[in-house]
Amino acid sequence: MLTSDIVGKLRCTAAGSAAGIARGLDTGTTKIGPVWEGDVGDTVDFEALRQRAVHSLFEHLESMCVGAVAVDHNARIAWMDEKYKALLGVPGDPRGRPVEEVIPNSQLRRVIDSGQPQPLDIMEFDDRSFVVTRMPLFGIDGSIIGAIGFVLFDRAEYLRPLVRKYEKMQEELARTQQELAHERRAKYSFSQFLGASESIREIKRLGRRAAQMDSTVLLLGETGTGKELLAQAIHSASPRASKPFVGVNVAAIPETLLEAEFFGVAPGAYTGADRRHREGKFQLANGGTLFLDEIGDMPLPVQAKLLRVLQEREIEPLGSNKVVRVDVRIIAATSRDLHALVREKQFRADLYYRLNVVPITLPPLRDRPEDIESIADRILEQLAIQQGTPPRELLESAVQVLRDYDWPGNVRELYNTLERVVALTDAPILTAPHIRSVLPGMQHPAGASVLPLAAGARPLQEVLHAAERHAIAAALEEANGVKARAAKLLGISRASLYERMVTLGLGATQ
Repeated sequence: MLTSDIVGKLRCTAAGSAAGIARGLDTGTTKIGPVWEGDVGDTVDFEALRQRAVHSLFEHLESMCVGAVAVDHNARIAWMDEKYKALLGVPGDPRGRPVEEVIPNSQLRRVIDSGQPQPLDIMEFDDRSFVVTRMPLFGIDGSIIGAIGFVLFDRAEYLRPLVRKYEKMQEELARTQQELAHERRAKYSFSQFLGASESIREIKRLGRRAAQMDSTVLLLGETGTGKELLAQAIHSASPRASKPFVGVNVAAIPETLLEAEFFGVAPGAYTGADRRHREGKFQLANGGTLFLDEIGDMPLPVQAKLLRVLQEREIEPLGSNKVVRVDVRIIAATSRDLHALVREKQFRADLYYRLNVVPITLPPLRDRPEDIESIADRILEQLAIQQGTPPRELLESAVQVLRDYDWPGNVRELYNTLERVVALTDAPILTAPHIRSVLPGMQHPAGASVLPLAAGARPLQEVLHAAERHAIAAALEEANGVKARAAKLLGISRASLYERMVTLGLGATQ
């Protein structure tokens, strides 16, 4: 059993500090005298200052807590303050008794066995709950000589504001993670890849077949043909559909940042690097699909590292010696001729063979003119939804103008063209002149009547009347002389059309 002398020493020096308790049990209580007196040049006793700080810390902690207890290396109570005795209703002196006899749910013995502190815990005592903290005590030689515990609150309800704040933060984190995961899901499916031509039906057939395999897919085709849309459709139809779809435009990332963007960065990998680990695209896409757009623009040094990832299924973050396993399905796309790049030594042949497992070539829009009308109608519907306006219609003559155009930018250029037309006119029905007015090289097609240009400046009213005459004449021509239809094309009432025709001397008759 502990002697009263040792118990007194433990109480005087127990300060939540291993060294302080060690001196109390092993070497006796150290006398703490004045720390520093005199002029600035006097020597400061730093050891005495430390001991005073430890002692003061313990006194403050003990005074703020509801109760405190210290045990020796056998988990026998060496000291318990009066507040704790009163809180537990302990009669007499508990010193020397196993701590579990006095505090049945005490974990101080476990702290002694593990040597690990328990910064915050809830301990049940009868019908009450105490918020406690527990710390091991070490001797001068580093061995565990006991443990100390403090009751921070005698009711767990005091922690409710903190718990509610923590739960709110967890909810916000979970919601943010869910939103981020949703953003990384594929947004398109095969039903959104429009077209009924034979070439598009074949593309969809190959895409659905590729979706059921886990092989690398290489999408080839001009810019704007829908390579990313097809990549997302393949992912959506694959067993990986519930996992992330991460897209990377290789051409849009500076060469010096590509490696970090792909493989991630270890903490402190270079000057200015984040102290936290930054995941790369391969880790973000783990379990899902990584879409590498414009793969033909990838620098040769990065090509070698990508080849290793495809072969070994593992990456090494920048500045790290740790190899990380990844499970990623690769879909690559390019508008360049990779075979020609291989011949010119601008693209690695071994990487090309790794990527060219399931090649799919998307046809340009000019090679499937029969699909233009359905694609244009869908685009006009999307624009109407975005702008909150009724959808516009296309006359057959306007559709024919779209079919006759070459579309070097493919579907992306078609979308841009229709968006410009919608922005420049309020007419609910789009005509051939509307389309020609925004297409390069088609503003004045052969045989079309155009507004004559007069030399020199002209009065504004004369210019406006000439433009109005031209617009009405074009609408009447488009409507085959049916004035009600021409008025609808111009976006005005039939009465207004008659009025303008009389004013402009176009010979309107009822």
